Amino acid sequence: MSGTGRIGPDTRMVVAARAGDPRALDALVASSLPLVYNIVGRAMNGHADTDDVVQETLLRLVRHLSELRDPAAFRSWLVAIAVRQVRDWQQRWTTTQASQATGAVPGSPDDVPDPGADFAEVTILRLGLTDQRREVAEATRWLDPDDRELLALWWLEETGELNRADLAAALGLSGEHTAVRVHRMKEQLHTARTVVRALRARPGCPDLYAATADWTGEPGPLWRKRLSRHIRDCVRCLRQDADLLPVDRLLAGLPLLPLPAGLAEQLSAVTAGSTAGTVVGPVSGPTAAYPSIGQSGASHSGAAPSAASHAAPSGGLGKVFGMGAHGVAGPVTVAAAVAGLVVAVLLAVQMTKPSAPESTAADQAGGATATASPTPTPTVSGVTPTPRRATPTPTARTSTRAAVPAGPARTSDKKGVAVWNFSGVSQALGQSKASWYYTWSTHHQGISTPSGVDFVPMIWGRDNVDSRSIAQAKSAGPYLLGFNEPDMAGQANMSVDEALTLWPKLAATGSTLGSPAVAFGGATPGGWLDRFMSGAKSRGHRVDFIALHWYGGDFVTANAVSQLKQYLQAVYQRYRLPIWLTEYALIDFSDGKVRFPSQQQQAAFVTASTKMLGGLSYLHRYAWFGLPATDKDLSGLFRSGTQPTEVGRAFRAAG
Repeated sequence: MSGTGRIGPDTRMVVAARAGDPRALDALVASSLPLVYNIVGRAMNGHADTDDVVQETLLRLVRHLSELRDPAAFRSWLVAIAVRQVRDWQQRWTTTQASQATGAVPGSPDDVPDPGADFAEVTILRLGLTDQRREVAEATRWLDPDDRELLALWWLEETGELNRADLAAALGLSGEHTAVRVHRMKEQLHTARTVVRALRARPGCPDLYAATADWTGEPGPLWRKRLSRHIRDCVRCLRQDADLLPVDRLLAGLPLLPLPAGLAEQLSAVTAGSTAGTVVGPVSGPTAAYPSIGQSGASHSGAAPSAASHAAPSGGLGKVFGMGAHGVAGPVTVAAAVAGLVVAVLLAVQMTKPSAPESTAADQAGGATATASPTPTPTVSGVTPTPRRATPTPTARTSTRAAVPAGPARTSDKKGVAVWNFSGVSQALGQSKASWYYTWSTHHQGISTPSGVDFVPMIWGRDNVDSRSIAQAKSAGPYLLGFNEPDMAGQANMSVDEALTLWPKLAATGSTLGSPAVAFGGATPGGWLDRFMSGAKSRGHRVDFIALHWYGGDFVTANAVSQLKQYLQAVYQRYRLPIWLTEYALIDFSDGKVRFPSQQQQAAFVTASTKMLGGLSYLHRYAWFGLPATDKDLSGLFRSGTQPTEVGRAFRAAG
């Protein structure tokens, strides 16, 4: 594609949503809405039925997601659904107009009851287009319905939201046939641009004015043909086109048209909130255990989950996509629409990981503090699925500190590792050749920091924004990591507004401050991180670098490295801030099963990825997940203080 190559919903999010994770489903629908709105709105020129068709498209996404065999094909699949819904609407419109004999042109949806919904005008106003881009937007009004549908897709191809394969799949055509259709549509668009420019010219052509004497002023294919005939034969009108730039150049790099204000506000509220009931599926960071079919569907309280427990809260996605236009009565929540699916495909694997760090009474008094012993669990971040760490068992801090191991010389200032307690943890950390580490906390009790290795504190969530934790973070060093996966119910689980309200307390430490590390969608317009960064800018809050998590489900080394690099590049291009990759590894979470690569594959990825990461100037630090290697932590580096895995040996040598 000729545009910016923006990234759509990542494969891991699709897999988790398909497997029944209601939070991932909500995120998937939310991230898909702008694309669907732009396709449908442009194809229908903002007709008053646009919202209904968008609604129908997204409901079909929810109802039929379980039928999608290849998660990587999600975008093409969704675009094809949107195109079918537009065509169904056009057919209904034609039938209705013919039966009612209203006088509208049969087969044409150009009669727009709500002029304020005109998509070309909305595009011009919301994007603040320059003159020639404005002319292109206005020219879309003059196209045939079929060409307008094709333009909706091709426009998104040129802006980098779709690729040619998506476009061809949506049309159900071969690549060659698609190219021919696009070429013909571009010719019609060029003709429409000449009409728009000629009509706007001042002083205008008297003969053109005479030719439009009986024109109502409503753009359409019939008048495009009539006026273009005059322009082709008129020297004065032809001179107006001398400086027309190729439309490809004008469209490249344009953003998606923002959602209507009301809809965007509702969507923001939805994606910032949490889904009611038990969340199942990919999650990350310190948390509690999640139910599985292996537990007979038991919830945290021991009760079997009901369909209602998976319904979205009032004001959730159901309010955004409430039914009504095509025969379904009453508001319907997206989560409720797939409640049966959610219950049927609860994860088949029992997974656990570390809970939020808490200060014990002894800690408040300056005594012992809790520490975590994580084990892996899944998440939905980056480009493809994964598992992660688990519930920690609180233990008291030992009163005697182990001798600080010197460890071998480190190989890269960027290279770090996520650490939790296990037998020989301090010795393993010293042998790892990591330059830095963190523990999802403001302290590292029970872990002796090797000479020359930095500890970086984290304020995990809302409960850790207290005076003692802030003081610990301030004294721990020059850097501070923000909230851990606030976009996930099993993790910090914070709304954007709550995070922004607490943020000044983190900034008051004076530390170089990293953003909250979202579970997924760091580059997604309107995603959690995007809204946080926009809010921070508007409130004058300081964010010094972006923290990210990424896990890959493609175990082919070259593919995985490419996917990781693409994600990092997209995030950097969006925020232009240094990046810390604070969790990453290869773990696949698809079809309800957690799958790890072989030790050889994981080791090969360590070697190749660290070489790639070392060459990215904007990537300042990265941390492998994680240091311990157990039966569950198969991506781990050390089985004991002195026994590295094959992955651990690759990590020691890398960087």
